[in-house]
Amino acid sequence: MKIVKEAVAGTLESSDLMIRVSSSEKLNVIINSTVEAQFGDDILRTVHEILTKLSIDKVKISIDDKGALDCVLRARLLTALMRSTNDNTLWEKIQ
Repeated sequence: MKIVKEAVAGTLESSDLMIRVSSSEKLNVIINSTVEAQFGDDILRTVHEILTKLSIDKVKISIDDKGALDCVLRARLLTALMRSTNDNTLWEKIQ
């Protein structure tokens, strides 16, 4: 799957996160989180799991996390990816 445009999903409110997705020559994940010390590895693992399922390996993902739950991370990431690929069937592919 190919990233065709930049996209954003989420907010910077408490217990939420903002994800920015853009095209890149390689995989680049940047995490800025208030809970990175405790959950940074889990955030990265979730991002890699979703990208692997969707066969996306050339993308830059910037995450500004304010303590969001894993389900919120998944929803925000899928939304940003759906917006950046113009593919509205991503929800079905991740099941």
